[in-house]
Amino acid sequence: MAATKTHTTPALATETETRRQDAWRVVVLNDPVNLMSYVVMVFKRVFGFDEVRARKHMLEVHEQGRSVLWTGNREAAEAYVFTLQQWHLTAVLEANEAG
Repeated sequence: MAATKTHTTPALATETETRRQDAWRVVVLNDPVNLMSYVVMVFKRVFGFDEVRARKHMLEVHEQGRSVLWTGNREAAEAYVFTLQQWHLTAVLEANEAG
């Protein structure tokens, strides 16, 4: 009886593919126009953040000039950026160097 060889896909290929899919960041940049309370409200509505998390990100934007709000696949990231721009926030899509 002949031995049957089985071929398994390396786990690395799956891990690499997953990283590529999650290689996009939604970043909000500071602007001199929007009030802090407005930015917090937008983060809560768009991302469903609670008050503490929304304020944390707003303060990052205010103090550091930017905050990464979400990381994931490109299509969803583009949708978040578009939505934030509709709320008149300065949002950009960035490739995630870690991905």
